Amino acid sequence: MTADPEHPVVHGEVAELRRRLDVAYARVEGGLALLSHRTEETAKELDELNTRMISLEHTRWPLPSLAALTALGALVVTIWQALAR
Repeated sequence: MTADPEHPVVHGEVAELRRRLDVAYARVEGGLALLSHRTEETAKELDELNTRMISLEHTRWPLPSLAALTALGALVVTIWQALAR
């Protein structure tokens, strides 16, 4: 059996590849965790905006009803003025 002089070099290269793989894996894992956190934050903000929008819709002026009441009031005033002559 002969000793391979490049054998320690191969172990060193494999160790370096493993280290790089571990670093890349940690980087990908961190990126996925960050994306997951951002997705959760975006979902919370979207829920808050939907709640605000619904509350604004409930407190807004009912413009069609207001226009109908104004027209009815104008009609009543016109008829009153016409009969007052």
